Amino acid sequence: MKLSRIALVALLAVQLCGCGYNQLQQQDEQVKSAWSEVVNQYQRRADLVPNLVNVVKGAAATEQDILESVIEARAKATSIQATPELINDPQAFQQWQAAQGALGSALSRLMVVVERYPDLKSISQFQDLSAQREGTENRIAVARTRYIDAVQSFNVTARSFPTNLTAKLFGHDVKANFTVTNEQQISTAPVVDFGVTPAAPPATPGN
Repeated sequence: MKLSRIALVALLAVQLCGCGYNQLQQQDEQVKSAWSEVVNQYQRRADLVPNLVNVVKGAAATEQDILESVIEARAKATSIQATPELINDPQAFQQWQAAQGALGSALSRLMVVVERYPDLKSISQFQDLSAQREGTENRIAVARTRYIDAVQSFNVTARSFPTNLTAKLFGHDVKANFTVTNEQQISTAPVVDFGVTPAAPPATPGN
């Protein structure tokens, strides 16, 4: 009886290996690891916001609207818990992604405002925070790319036959990924608008 059980366990193990169980587990761990790095980098950016806002506020107190929008966007972005379960919930992932996108846009607008204050850019603390922010944005881009690649590999395995049968049996649903719309939003440079109305074109002779 004992030998029969051992033989049955061995047979099941072989069958699981042959139908992609181990591959799914390995790719699932890769996705979790990539997601953890994404979260770390976004949190790093959020942690920079209070100090950055305070420095700008000291030199550009009249820009209250943009400063408040950054603070509000940060509050919304950090209010959503980016747990590993989030990537298995497309709706929750979309909400988190939108909140992070809003914070990124608010920060971009803030940096445009900074161009109006040359003295601010000469402050060493601002220079340091600005460099940290730029470095963090680069790290976010790298972390996102790794996550996108990891999720794509997992989802292909989870949807392909016969590993899709194993995925369904063990509850491995396809995971949420960053959307194309969001990628386009991130790659679009902020519009610089200093509130200057463009001059009217010269009148055409005869009009």
